[in-house]
Amino acid sequence: MAITALTPHPRDVVSGLEVQLGKVILGKPEVIRDLLTALLGGGHILMEDVPGVGKTTLAKALARAFDADFKRVQFTPDLLPSDILGSSVYSPRDGTFTFKPGPIFANILLADEINRASPRTQSSLLEAMSERQASIDGTTHPLPAPFLVIATQNPIEFHGTYPLPEAQLDRFAMRISLGYPDPEREVDVLFSQAHHHPLEDVQRAVDARSVLAVQESVRAVRVDRAIARYLVALADGSRSHPSVKMGCSPRGTLILFRMAQARAFLEGRDYAVPDDVKAVAVPTLAHRLALETKAKYSGIQKDDLVRELLESVPVGA
Repeated sequence: MAITALTPHPRDVVSGLEVQLGKVILGKPEVIRDLLTALLGGGHILMEDVPGVGKTTLAKALARAFDADFKRVQFTPDLLPSDILGSSVYSPRDGTFTFKPGPIFANILLADEINRASPRTQSSLLEAMSERQASIDGTTHPLPAPFLVIATQNPIEFHGTYPLPEAQLDRFAMRISLGYPDPEREVDVLFSQAHHHPLEDVQRAVDARSVLAVQESVRAVRVDRAIARYLVALADGSRSHPSVKMGCSPRGTLILFRMAQARAFLEGRDYAVPDDVKAVAVPTLAHRLALETKAKYSGIQKDDLVRELLESVPVGA
């Protein structure tokens, strides 16, 4: 894509988004950084947390900040794939079918509480997330660029939830969690919403074309072959870990590569270092792991397994 003189500098795009997102999520700079890492690395985001901590608000703020075409779908048990993808509508007047696009034809699709829908409906996103296209009634339709799925889900222990299948989880670049704010920040939240919602203060920082330009800059970040071997060693270590039934896939390794590039870019460098891999390893790898039954019921956490790999796998592997 040609970058015109009117396109903002990539660093200005990042700082503008950080400022706008900081208006709605207080005291969570690392969450904002992970969100931007996934966005600029061209990946999708899974936000898993209890209700009411700001997952939906953060997604809406991102859409406002870069003036994107934004659609929100509330996932429920009776939601059908056609409710997301769209369908062909028959016209009795001339006997033709007209395609009516669904909400997936947007720059940002917020799949709210994705694990409340059936696995069949969840799986309707697979092609869109991996290939940026949707096949409906035998016709393939390209999706807008950039295209980003932000899915929120409640912990699977909550009533009325369906676990996301492994193939679905593998298509999310990162799984992030907002967590509860600390007490003082929660007091700030109370006063910040005393008269209006902070979402109303979020202004357009960049346009979709600028985001695409930054994504191109991220792909130009240099990654030394030794660092590539290191991240492959992390993925391979997850496959042979005794507590893991299914480790990181090659797709996951590629996404870890992209996220490391994006983190390096956010740190102001045009080259990646091992710390970039370490910074994104937990949110990028943990949700891709399937635990052995014994490990699952022993209370072992996937995040801790990735941290164990980071400690045990040497950088020069």
